[in-house]
Amino acid sequence: MVYSASEQRYDSMPYNKTGRSGLKLPAISLGLWHNFGGVDTFEQGARMVRRAFDQGITHFDLANNYGPPPGSAEETFGRILRTDLAPYRDELIISTKAGYRMGPGPYGERGSRKSMLASLDQSLKRLGLEYVDIFYSHRYDSDTPLEETMGALDQAVRQGKALYVGISNYGPEQSREAITILQRLGTPCLIHQVHYSMYERRLEQGLQQVLEEEGVGSIAYSPLARGLLSDRYLESIPADSRAAGTSVFLNREDITEAKLAKSRQLNQLAKERGQSLAQMAVAWVLRQGRVTSALIGVSKEQQLDDIIGATKQLDFTQEELAAIERILS
Repeated sequence: MVYSASEQRYDSMPYNKTGRSGLKLPAISLGLWHNFGGVDTFEQGARMVRRAFDQGITHFDLANNYGPPPGSAEETFGRILRTDLAPYRDELIISTKAGYRMGPGPYGERGSRKSMLASLDQSLKRLGLEYVDIFYSHRYDSDTPLEETMGALDQAVRQGKALYVGISNYGPEQSREAITILQRLGTPCLIHQVHYSMYERRLEQGLQQVLEEEGVGSIAYSPLARGLLSDRYLESIPADSRAAGTSVFLNREDITEAKLAKSRQLNQLAKERGQSLAQMAVAWVLRQGRVTSALIGVSKEQQLDDIIGATKQLDFTQEELAAIERILS
């Protein structure tokens, strides 16, 4: 059956301006870090992508090494583009990244011009695209001059292979320097992708101030703390969960009784707000409009539907915010 997108796809999803740019991103974006690789069922991933787009998620986030195996998530999404989303390409924001380990030898990772631009070419081939909307430096590389890494991002835009550029996992001062270099080159930094949740607060330790001063947007990955801020682990470790197997995302050691106790208290507060814990966690990341988009990962369509429901109630009272801080302290 030929896919036809819902005519109501833009009716309920909020879209937020990204820094000082003219680009708007959906309040919730879908990441393909996990569950879209070569080891996963293609049709399940395709259903989740179609369901996301039908509900107004226009931003799909990838990286060269997403899978497993590395590169296969881009191949999966490229196939979904060909089979379902090709007519809607101009409605999509597709991002990819380079910097973490992708292949053997000295050019398969990090931030040299050689590795960054070669990686982008490889990503475009896997995706079947002439350009991506956002190309990121996935991490700061102390072995490469920052001018070289940022110059590679600038070159990608000038070659027409990316519309915008961003950085990810950079500290506050590294971010300010990178943003300054890109401004000087004439290719402004659009966005910073950062690990941020109730349990991970590095964004608040100087980085948010830098981004706001420089007019750069932010997108928060792992807003559910890899599942700890959902009902997934409130009672036990499910047999089909990440933590039950061998996962680089979440280990049994990450699921401490102290964190579970906090999650249970947060879950009770979410119920009082009329939300699931996952919905409240995403709403908290988006509170006050300081974060442009929350980047989620899902393995089932039901999880996607639940999290998207967060957009129905993004406001918090001061009492609720204070209660959350007491629980987390």
